[in-house]
Amino acid sequence: MGEQRDAQRWWFLLPAAALIVGLVITAALADISHRVYERNQNHLLDLRVRDAASVLTEVLPDLQTALASAAELADATDGNVAKFKQFVAPYVAAGPEHQFEDVSLWRLGDLQHGPVTVVGPAPRLRTGEASTFFAAGEKKRKLSVIGFLRAPGLRLGYGYATATTTGGYAVYAESPLPADRRSPIAQTSAFAGLDYALYLGRSDRAGNLLLTNASNTRPSGRSATVRVPFGDTALTLEMSTHGSLSGELPEDLPWIILISGVLLALMAAVGALRLTQRRRVAERLASDNRRLYAEQRSIAQTLQHALLPDRLPTIPGVQTAARYEAGERSVDIGGDWYDVIEGPGERLLLVVGDVSGRGLRAATTMASLRYAVRAYAAQSDDPPTILGKLSRLLSVMDDRQFATVLCVEVSAARQELTVTSAGHLPPLLIGSGQASYVDVEVGLPVGLERGSAYSSTTVSAPAGATLLAFTDGLVERRGENLDDGLARLARMARIGGGAGPESMSLPSLLDTLVTDLQDDRAIDDIAIVGLRWTN
Repeated sequence: MGEQRDAQRWWFLLPAAALIVGLVITAALADISHRVYERNQNHLLDLRVRDAASVLTEVLPDLQTALASAAELADATDGNVAKFKQFVAPYVAAGPEHQFEDVSLWRLGDLQHGPVTVVGPAPRLRTGEASTFFAAGEKKRKLSVIGFLRAPGLRLGYGYATATTTGGYAVYAESPLPADRRSPIAQTSAFAGLDYALYLGRSDRAGNLLLTNASNTRPSGRSATVRVPFGDTALTLEMSTHGSLSGELPEDLPWIILISGVLLALMAAVGALRLTQRRRVAERLASDNRRLYAEQRSIAQTLQHALLPDRLPTIPGVQTAARYEAGERSVDIGGDWYDVIEGPGERLLLVVGDVSGRGLRAATTMASLRYAVRAYAAQSDDPPTILGKLSRLLSVMDDRQFATVLCVEVSAARQELTVTSAGHLPPLLIGSGQASYVDVEVGLPVGLERGSAYSSTTVSAPAGATLLAFTDGLVERRGENLDDGLARLARMARIGGGAGPESMSLPSLLDTLVTDLQDDRAIDDIAIVGLRWTN
């Protein structure tokens, strides 16, 4: 009897304990899920606000360039009204595609008499306001901004002054604002579903409001604010959302966990299994979030590898291999590239190049040069001609970029190399237990001088020789002389990690060199391509 009472007590205590533990765990999981959701919501909203701020930042250069150009024209023509009107006419119209509603020219030494000429309606800027308004921009040589934010005729005014010893001129323009300050966001926009309010200055007072799509003048709910420099003042952007930026599932997940946890706690046996299932669901969701963020970070890496050849051509008697390695772990896009192009008569054109700078712009230039080389090679142009044509495609003055390029024309049958260099490091030739750099005449990098002329150097390769062409990321180190890095590469290529390069496969040799030559001081990308005679 006593044992039965003890068993009954345990049967009562176990479900109670399971219920209590289940409720505690459920509440904890729901709270964690809610906190993660809130943190993700705030992070995503911050990203949207920063993106919107970037869009606003891009507007200022266009405004300042237009007004500064008009002011410089006025200075150069001593205030010629006809030329001024002709210049600013395309910027002034009633249509939404034009920038300004009116543009006026002011003489800095004679502001009290008003504008010299006006294109469009009369500006709201009065003579008494002009002196103070233009004085600030005249000293700072930047766009001055003023807001006329009281009805009727809401306006945003921009001024640019170019003071000279003889006085100089100022150009002033105005853009209209909606009478109710309402400007909706298109449903197709990346910012659809968000409320915003844009204020002039660093304060979000109602009197400073420029534009909004919110029904109650300013956004409500979860919000984030950023301030964007705008001429001699700033714009304050506030954005908010009433829904979930990460989808319905993360928003509902805390309630899903709570309800499911209660049900699981009420069912002692099944409850543990269901709890495990929910935990797995939560883990999968967290894994999906990490994967999505990892995919965003890997976009640059995918782009970089998409711009490089998928495979290298092969011809009888010659083996080829290549490797690309990013120099910075978090940024995997740059201007280093390699290519191997098959030509007639068992010939190969091996190309290695390096565009100055990093980022999408460098990668775009790299792709243009790589495909241009392929096009010229298809026309049967020799390497000096190819590099000469490339020098007319890129200009450091116009594009703010240049590139070093190495072209090696390989004759498999004759075992000859014809090397042409546009400012690039020489290739390394390995054979007969020796490793030496090909002595080649180095021309100007592509982009420094249009129509540069280049010359080639032809050398013979010993039987079973290996040729390595590479970018400077393989040998350059912070605080080290480049010659030391080149000597280190030649020594390691000759040794081959304990075995001669002839006894190692070409892909293994490249892997060994890239792995062994990388260290904390290697910050640039590495592109290396190898060629070996197998006869």
